[in-house]
Formats: sequence, C-alpha cells, structure tokens
Amino acid sequence: MLRKSKLFITGSEIIKHASGYACKLLRELPGTFYNRTYAVLLFLIVLLTLPIILLPDSLHNRPYSQVLYSNDSHLLGAKIATDEQWRFPYTDQLPEKYKIAVLTFEDKRFYYHPGIDPIAVLRAAFQNFRQKKIVSGASTLSMQLIRLLHNNSKRTWTQKLYESYLTLGLELSHSKETILKLYAAHAPYGGNIVGLSAASWRYFGRTPQELSWAESAMLAVLPNSPSLIHPGKNQQLLKRKRDALLKKLHAEDIISDLDYTLSLGEPLPGKPLPLPRNGSHLLETLVQQHPEKILFNSTINNNFQNQAMEIVSRHHKHLSSRMIYNISVIIIDNETSQVVAYIGNSPNNNNDNSQTVFKNKGYQVDITRRPRSTGSILKPVLYAAMLNEGSITPDMLISDVPTNFAGYMPENFSRTYRGVVPAKEALALSLNIPAVAMLKDYRYPRFYRLLKKIGITSLKQPPDHYGLALILGGAESSLYEISSVYSSLVRIAVGKNPSKITVLTDTEPEEFTVPAITPGAAYLTLEALLEVRRPGVNEFWKSYLYSQKIAWKTGTSLGHRDAWAVGVTEKYTVGVWCGNAAGEAVTGMTGMAVASPLLFDLFSFLPKSEWIVSPYEDLKSVTVCSISGYLPTPQCNTKQILIPQSAIFDKQCPYHRLIHLDKSGKYRVTNKCESVNNMIHTPWLVLSPVQEFYYKKHNLSYQKMPPMREDCSGSAAYGEVQRISLIYPSANTKVFIPIDIDGEKSQIVLKAAHIEDTTIFWHIDDTYIESTLEFHEIAIQPEPGKHKLTLVDSSGFSLTRYFEVIDR
Repeated sequence: MLRKSKLFITGSEIIKHASGYACKLLRELPGTFYNRTYAVLLFLIVLLTLPIILLPDSLHNRPYSQVLYSNDSHLLGAKIATDEQWRFPYTDQLPEKYKIAVLTFEDKRFYYHPGIDPIAVLRAAFQNFRQKKIVSGASTLSMQLIRLLHNNSKRTWTQKLYESYLTLGLELSHSKETILKLYAAHAPYGGNIVGLSAASWRYFGRTPQELSWAESAMLAVLPNSPSLIHPGKNQQLLKRKRDALLKKLHAEDIISDLDYTLSLGEPLPGKPLPLPRNGSHLLETLVQQHPEKILFNSTINNNFQNQAMEIVSRHHKHLSSRMIYNISVIIIDNETSQVVAYIGNSPNNNNDNSQTVFKNKGYQVDITRRPRSTGSILKPVLYAAMLNEGSITPDMLISDVPTNFAGYMPENFSRTYRGVVPAKEALALSLNIPAVAMLKDYRYPRFYRLLKKIGITSLKQPPDHYGLALILGGAESSLYEISSVYSSLVRIAVGKNPSKITVLTDTEPEEFTVPAITPGAAYLTLEALLEVRRPGVNEFWKSYLYSQKIAWKTGTSLGHRDAWAVGVTEKYTVGVWCGNAAGEAVTGMTGMAVASPLLFDLFSFLPKSEWIVSPYEDLKSVTVCSISGYLPTPQCNTKQILIPQSAIFDKQCPYHRLIHLDKSGKYRVTNKCESVNNMIHTPWLVLSPVQEFYYKKHNLSYQKMPPMREDCSGSAAYGEVQRISLIYPSANTKVFIPIDIDGEKSQIVLKAAHIEDTTIFWHIDDTYIESTLEFHEIAIQPEPGKHKLTLVDSSGFSLTRYFEVIDR
C-alpha cells in the first residue's frame, strides 16, 4: 500500500514529471547563471526527496503479530496478524550468524553501495546479454525490501526503475542496520510465515540468537525461493542451496572445518512447529489492556514458567478426574515486585477422545485476573493491622465458641471450637469465629479501607454491603491482587515500601505506603503463618535438613467453589487458585486439600532463600500472662513476647482470678462459710462455662475450678463467674427445623454448659421438659413461633434465653 497523494505516480513517470517541472522553471526564469543553478538545485532536491515521500506506508505500518517474550527473549505466546500472517516485530539486534549468512548470500557489498550496486548491475547485464535471457539479477537487500513492501508486484522495466528510485529514498532515510532489520522482519519464509523471528520459532522452536550455522544459512537462502520449504517439495534443492552457502562461508574462513562438517550433517526442518503457548492467557490479557501494542517484553522467567507449567499439568490431570478443571498460578519476586511465572489457566492438553468431556470448561479464561470469593485468605491483613495498633498480641486469648454476631452466625470450617485460642494460633488454624470477633472489634469499614489501600481494587460495593462477612469470603478479589498483597507483607517486613506488581519490563513497579502495617506487625504475621500445618507432612518438618521456612495460608469459599493457597519466603510469593471457571461447586474442594499440595510442589523448584531477618528496631518486648497473653495481674505467671513498636496494648488479663479454697484444696469457700485464716488463696484460669466446655477438649492439662463446698452455696460465692452458658441456640436466634427423608419434622438439639458437674433442669415456655447431668443436651421439636428457654441448676441459679422457630 502506498501513500495516496497528488505526488503519487508510478514507474518511469516519476522522473518524467520531475524533469518536466525543472525544465519549465529553467524556461521561465531569467537566464542568469544563478537562476539556472537554483533551478538545477531545486530539481536535485525534488529528485532526492520525492522517493522518501513516496516510500510505502507498509514500510513501518504493516500489521504485525502481537508477541510475548520472557525476560530472556524466549517466546511465550503470539497472536497472528490481522492479515493472517505470522509476522513478528523486528528485533533490536540481529544475530551475527544470520547477518553474515544473508549478506554473503544476497548482498556482500551491502555496506558499501547506496542501495543500487553498480558492480552487480554490470555483472547481471553482461551475463544476461551473453545468455540472451535473464539468468541473473542485481537486486540488493534494499531493493528486495522495497519489492517485498510492494507485495512482489509484476516485474517490468518501469517497475524495476521505480523500485530502484524508491531504494535511494530508503537508503537516504534509514540506516543500513535498520534496513537489514526491516528486511529480516519482512522476508517470506513459506506459507504465512514472514520474518526471521517467526521463521526461527516455527521451523526450529527457538530464538534467532540460538540458531546454528546450518539453520542460519537455511533461513538466509529461503526467502529467495520460499516455496522450497514445503514438506516433500524440493527439499533436496533447498539443501543444495543451503550447503552451497555453507561451502562459501567455509571457503572464506568464516566457519571452521568442524562447524562446516557438522552443519552439512544437520537435517532440514519438517513441517512448521506449533508456536509456544506457555503465556497465552497473559498475552490475551495484555492485548486487552494495550490493544495498540505489538511487542510485550515480560518479566517472566522462562525456566520458572516451563517448570510451573509441567507441575500444573500434572495436578490438572489429577484434579480434572475430580471435576476440578481450572488452575491459576502466579509467582512474584518480592525484591523487584516482578511476576516471574504466570499461568492464567490449566493447559487444555486433552486428546481428541476426551474433548466432549472437557468442552466448555473455561480454559480460555485468564483466571489470574478474575475476581473470585476470597474465603479466609485475607485474615492475615486484619491480624497485622490489629497487632500494629495494639488491639491484640500474638498470644492473646480470643473466644472461639458458637456466637451470634447480631444475626450473623459464622461457623469454623471444621465445625469444632476451642473455647479460647491465642490469636496467632487462631490465624494459623484459620478459625472463623475469632476472625469475625476481631473484625467486629476493628470495625469492618476500617478493614474495607485498609484492603483498598493495600491493593484490593475489586471491592465495588460500600462497606455495609459486605459487613462482617468481609473476612470470610464475602468479598471477591483476584489471585493477581491477593498474591500482590502477600508480597507486600514481605516487603514491609524487610523494611521496604510495598509496590504494585508488574509483568512487563517497561513498567516500573509503583510503590505506595500502608501506615496501618509496620515492619514489626508484618513480620509477626508471617511468623504466625509459618505454623500452618503443611499438607502430608508432620509437625517436625522444621527438623528436616533441606526444609525451608514458608509462611502460607489457605482459603476456601462458601460452597466449595474456590480453593486458595498463597505462600511466601523472603525471595518469592507463590499464589495458587483451583476451581471451576463457571463456579461449579465440588465436594471436598478446599484450599488445604487441593491448592496447598500444588503450592509446595511449586516451591520445590524455586531457589531456596533464608527466612526474613527479625526487624528488631521495629519490635519491643512486653510482659504478659503466660497463658492469656494479656497484661499481667498478680494472679498469673508471666513471659516476655514481642509486639510492634507502634502497638499500644493496655488490656489486663480477664481470665486469671484469685480463688479461695479450704485447707483440703478440694472446695472453694468464702468468708461467709470459712475463716480467712483457714483459706488457701490460689490463682486460677477461669473461663465461662461454654468456653470451658470446648477448651478442655483440646487442653488436657486444663483444670476445672473446684466446686463450692455445700455449706458455701449462694450467689455471693460465685462473684462475677458465670455458672451456666447456653451453647445453642444463641440469644434471639431464628431456628429452622428441617424435614427428614421420611417427610416428618426433625428435631433441634439444645446444648448448654455448666461450670460444675451438676444437674440442669430445662424449661420451655415455663414448662419443665427434662433434666441433664454432666452432658447437657436435649432434643426437642417445638412449634413455629417465639419460645422462652429457661435453665436452672441444682443450686437455684438460672439462665433465660429467647429463640424463634421459623416455619417452612
């Protein structure tokens, strides 16, 4: 395609019109020497600038394939150009072997002529005259480039003259190196393969810089007769031409005897190879973001990408048998904030016989950037923020019992409870009740703003839309953003500013600050995540010689639709998502069971790194109760722990109390029934009945508070200690009673706990139902409506709660 303008003419008419214009000036101007000289100069200027003006638009505006390269120039993916040609953008540097081969074969005086080689012209004219037919041409590389840009138009003398004229314009406006690069980018290599880069990947499966002498020679001679490459067609002729060039290179001492011998033995390629697709999903995403861009130089490490693809393929084969079809992976270099491996979706490498099974599984979707339910993967951010301000310490006990948060009743994933649990253990075990209780104290609007600040951009609704469920998967985010958040925690812990991760070499990571999380808080959070139990490994993994510390966290969305696992070392962050692109739930699909094995397989090939050095200057030592993690009272043993320098922690221990025992130490007493001189005053860990009910199941060393001596009964004897707790239902709970398989109404089980081993008498709507001893559970089938539940123990203490049964 040429520029359409008033100057647009073809063939020999260019010179005719330019000459006519100059002659007209000569006739009309006065006949002085200076005026005629001016006319001649004007003619020369027109003659020299006109070919530059008339250069084809397609010199730089031909449609190119959009290509993605790794950080070491390996091809990760390509999209065919709009004219259905595989035409890659020309590279900044041509490989030396190719340059020598193509100039030796096509244009050995390339650097010495102005686009037209007079010696070649005379040689061709003499040979053609002697043979009385055209047997030799005089086209230079520059002339061939002009012809290629004219789509190899019909060969006539006028067209040849015109192209030669344009070649002068090309040489005047472009350097020799640029012309050579343009030729290499536009040379035909058979079929719809255009240019050196595309040919190198299609025929040899590697970069042009990695080509051998034989391969470079083949690509040097092929544009001269591109049809020779077709399988089974003229392969011997192509080989003879290649070998002739190799012989010439050897004769000129460009290649050694050994290289020459080995090159002659190299076979020609067969049919074109498929292009690499290890980064196809990333390429599609980048094309959507930058549709005008054709060359994407990425930060992807080709070796990491290939190994990650192999591991994902292996896991995909296993998971697809469980109807889990999609996997996404990202690996980040924490030091540079650059993405070094990016797998947008599972490789769809199933054979033809299984295509009906795998059809429409969303393999074309780049899951890495798609928002999905986060499950509990964001809990570490809340933990870090609360540590930073002093709302909690790592060892502070947090209640873990069934709780109704103003109508929101979350459950732990395991549906078991621990009564009370240290905050760092609650994080490591990913317990939901403590997390929601912590968010209630921190307030979800603040947490919402913090997530926005640290890089979660997918929160499109206001904070009230998410509420307390924000910490348990009520919001959505992408693997790309979540992995970036974990990488930011590492950067903060080592004293750097967090930054947005990048996947392109020409994009600098954008740093930002998160005042709500300091290095001390980030470090203590990652330390807590070291204790998450690894899949298939016992708790003694730290003793293994080659083990490395990995802080990691899993997440599972409601309904088993998303399985997450993200892990960090000082050097790398690895993020994994497993599930189905369309959102189908799969029983048993959890972050621990599905995503974490893949996570640790990915870490297995990454270079090992030392663990993060403790930021001592950003930590301070405080004295707390050994068990509760609160500021000590005289009633508890103490220990030293580290908290962030920024933390202002002022909560005194509510659990350790001084109780009074008789001389036997078996019963509690008061001054109403025992002399103070006869009492033993003992510190004791006192939990509420419901906390104690669960806590003692997981802590065999826990000692219940001794019972009151019979002669010391009375409310004053218990002070502020709660005697009875209702485990289920919570106050003002709405209960739905399901229908059994036989069509009959089921029952609900009411549960309570008592601080002593005593009898509880159960009453519904002031009507006695039954009594329980030690294990306080009863099954009832109440009618729909509101009900009053009253529990009375053998000492007369009572507890009243209200609940409502909802009809279908």
